[in-house]
Amino acid sequence: QVQLVESGGGLVQPGGSLTLSCAASGITFRGYHMGWYRQAPGNERELVALIRITGNTNIGDSVKGRFTISRDNAKNTVYLQMNSLKPEDTAVYYCYAKYSLRSFEYWGQGTQVTVSS
Repeated sequence: QVQLVESGGGLVQPGGSLTLSCAASGITFRGYHMGWYRQAPGNERELVALIRITGNTNIGDSVKGRFTISRDNAKNTVYLQMNSLKPEDTAVYYCYAKYSLRSFEYWGQGTQVTVSS
């Protein structure tokens, strides 16, 4: 069974930092592009960051310069380091996996990030 399990979400003050982790199982991790999406109530789900099997990354414009995505293939884990957090970053953050050779996609259950004073 494929599982993407997020952790690290929570409440943080504006300007603070938070690191999300996504542990994958049931997939050959190094063969999958990995990413993070987020969705706030009433908003569309948007791509936050993507890291491909090569290590090449794409960062969404709204978080560029503040967020960093990385992966540890030995641990089957992808990370999202979030710095200088703003209230508008408040959303449910979803881990995403896409097989590099086929159209197979998987999603985590999401973890809540709330940026508020």
